[in-house]
Amino acid sequence: MSQHIYIVEDDPNIRNIVSAYLKQENFTLTMVDNAEEAWEMARDGHPDMWILDIMLPGMNGYDLCKKIRQESEVPIIIISAKDEEVDKILGLELGSDDYLTKPFSPRELVARIKRLFKRVEIYQEHKKAQKDQEYRSGDLIIQVTNRRVFWHDEEIEVTAKEFELLYSLMQNQNRAFSREELLTLIWGEDYFGSDRAVDDLVKRLRKKIDGLPIETVWGYGYRFRDDQEANQ
Repeated sequence: MSQHIYIVEDDPNIRNIVSAYLKQENFTLTMVDNAEEAWEMARDGHPDMWILDIMLPGMNGYDLCKKIRQESEVPIIIISAKDEEVDKILGLELGSDDYLTKPFSPRELVARIKRLFKRVEIYQEHKKAQKDQEYRSGDLIIQVTNRRVFWHDEEIEVTAKEFELLYSLMQNQNRAFSREELLTLIWGEDYFGSDRAVDDLVKRLRKKIDGLPIETVWGYGYRFRDDQEANQ
């Protein structure tokens, strides 16, 4: 069965061009011109990926992205005429996996879709192969398979990327990671945004987990200190 992509775009010319290219790749498509209708349709449709325009009538693409992320980890690509760095960071912070600026090449969009589906496939295979793995450092526990985080026996709600950052650092306690390394680990090699996204993730985690032993390596990046070292 082909992968099902929901495309939410109010420009009929872009819809037609994107549709022509993606149908050649044998994707199943649902084309919608507004976020409200797309959200209602998705309740029963369960798409494998979303492609969202930002400037939509009614609910905008950012709000729809946020609603999707509250219920699902399905891949999201944002396409937008807004090319400011702050707009890209906002889209990524709200949970999108990629951001493409208009005007864009339909071939580039196809390539990004394929890379993102491949990344999801590798992740799912890795997840199936994992046993119920648990990492512990002092009062911090992360359960890998069900992606849960506990601090002083209280569960902490974290986003997918917050979890990936915490997991990556806890796996390699006391090792310093550069911001560029963390960008690649969490967003993938094809991410071209600012390393401020890493700083924002760390800031949010520190706010949620008071006393989190992630320390800043000034001018470089971050590291997770093990419990023994943190208490010295």
